[in-house]
Amino acid sequence: IGDYCYLANNTEIWDNVTIGHNSKIGPNVIIKKDCIIYDNVSISDAIIMEGCEIKSGARIGNSGFGFEEKTKEKIYHHGNVVIEKNTTIGSNTTIDRAVFDSTTIGENSQIDNLVQIAHNVKIGKHAIIASQVGIAGSTNIGNYVKIGGQAGISGHLYIGNNVTIAGKSGVTKNIDDNKVVAGFPAKD
Repeated sequence: IGDYCYLANNTEIWDNVTIGHNSKIGPNVIIKKDCIIYDNVSISDAIIMEGCEIKSGARIGNSGFGFEEKTKEKIYHHGNVVIEKNTTIGSNTTIDRAVFDSTTIGENSQIDNLVQIAHNVKIGKHAIIASQVGIAGSTNIGNYVKIGGQAGISGHLYIGNNVTIAGKSGVTKNIDDNKVVAGFPAKD
């Protein structure tokens, strides 16, 4: 555990975990064995499975963006984030916790730097997501998906398995399995 780290209540850290300097871990965090957490990371309300790597400046488990449309009252997020085994989260990436259940990142996924993953998003295994991608809330993304840099994905969508989304695409509709899409709006 590096210098100037803060470990909050209800935090569990397993064997062979490295935590870099100036990181804040907790509350309500489990970090399983063989993980590397780099400098200046904050993690709350999350479960990080075995063999994960969280790069510098990442923010995992913060409250998501949400408010009631008419009254503008804030919607509180009581869920968590689950990052499955052998996943890498890039520098300055943010992953918001769910409203009630879990925002999830599937095993063996590679998330680049500067990616925003909103509350309630579900990403399947073996995802490859390039820098500056934004994924809006409650979107469900399948397995083996590739998303190019600066792509934007609207909320409450379903993206199938084995989908490729070209860089700078704007996804506004569901995408079936095995499709390659590009442009704005993203088309086959």
